Amino acid sequence: MAKPTESELDILQVLWAQGPSTVRAINERLNAVSSKEIGYTTTLKLMQLMVEKGLLQRDTSTRTHVYASAVEEQSVKRNLLQQFVRKTFRGSAAELVMEALGQHEATDDELAEIKELINKIENDQNKGS
Repeated sequence: MAKPTESELDILQVLWAQGPSTVRAINERLNAVSSKEIGYTTTLKLMQLMVEKGLLQRDTSTRTHVYASAVEEQSVKRNLLQQFVRKTFRGSAAELVMEALGQHEATDDELAEIKELINKIENDQNKGS
């Protein structure tokens, strides 16, 4: 799978949230959340490149082309996270978690979710052994 750039990831996130959309709809959403103006033709060109890279699919059956993500959100997140952990934390997920928790004051709810996840992972590992 091609690694999306930051701008491509912004477009994918719009598509994952909204579903298949036109360039205009995506460009409007990007401009609604961006601090700088993004031109329509810039968005169009990026999306055309994303089709070539296999990140998007384009439906040309109507006059207005509709684009959809060709990649699953979880798959992209997993790949980006694996690359980040490998390059930044020498492959140690524990270092990533320790750094994240050390830099962020977790709420009681977040800590409970983390504990629940750890318990689930431990239970799954115990079942496998």
